[in-house]
Amino acid sequence: MNRIKIVHPGLLTTVQDIGRYGYQSYGVPVSGVMDRPSMYLANYLVGNQMTEAVLEFTLMGPGMEFLSDTLVGITGANFKIYLNDEEVSINETIEVKKMDILSIRSPSKGSRGYIAFAGGINVPEVMGSKSTYLKGGYGGYKGRKIKEGDLIEIGKKPSSYLFRKVSDEFLNSRLDADIIHCISGPDFDKFTKNSFDVFYNSEYTVSSQCDRMGFRLEGETIEHADNADIISSPVQFGSIQVPGNGKPIVLMADRQTTGGYSRFGCVASTDLGILSQKKPGDKFKFKEITIDHAQRNLNIYCDKIGRLFENTQTKRWVRNFANWLKWK
Repeated sequence: MNRIKIVHPGLLTTVQDIGRYGYQSYGVPVSGVMDRPSMYLANYLVGNQMTEAVLEFTLMGPGMEFLSDTLVGITGANFKIYLNDEEVSINETIEVKKMDILSIRSPSKGSRGYIAFAGGINVPEVMGSKSTYLKGGYGGYKGRKIKEGDLIEIGKKPSSYLFRKVSDEFLNSRLDADIIHCISGPDFDKFTKNSFDVFYNSEYTVSSQCDRMGFRLEGETIEHADNADIISSPVQFGSIQVPGNGKPIVLMADRQTTGGYSRFGCVASTDLGILSQKKPGDKFKFKEITIDHAQRNLNIYCDKIGRLFENTQTKRWVRNFANWLKWK
């Protein structure tokens, strides 16, 4: 059996994959990783299918002892990574041996990191996903965050493999981005005309009230034309709600399935990973784009991911998945 032992868990480390689709009508949140591109790239580094489950960690990474040989890929924020006290590179394939100790320290930029293991993480699927939903206490590793002393089963190291590195075209200064693109929401009639000028010309700051469910933002308030409330309606990853106090809230991976606050807009899917890397105190501005513009950006991104995986054994699967992604 191939396993790792958690020496220290970090601030918040959970098992996540692409999420739990098909159950929102029953009130089941999607969950899944906050930063999808980082998950895809971590799995690429170790030769997995792109949506295999990974460990997601926030602000401070975990430390672990390997109880078998394997390959590891770590992506996301600019974390310092040490293997047996020697610094190793992020965004590159890392070969580890039995009894090696891996530790991850706080990042200089960004907030979330992702660890993929060759062969994946062996935890039971719940409703078709390995993702952890903490508020519900299910999925992932025993339905909870990772703790010290946990023994987590991982896949088998492949007999042959390539050492890979993520190219700059996929990183593209994501952690430095200060513009978040978004699309107008369905409840535009709930806001004053002036509110749109205010929103798109203001700088917003991620408040201390941010987690996997949502980011509360500090900055200029958004004025409602009348009442902030709507009949409870569907929301998605990136929905921008504005409650009665006028302070925007961006819903994230562990969002609820419906909400009763008016929806000002929605973050473009290609920018969700960028936003997910923001931490309290980080500042940015929103920029409005059309649905067509957002779709073109997503098509370009999916084509890039498809080319990245095209020489792997998952080529046909990736093409089908890329087409599916464009409609999620």
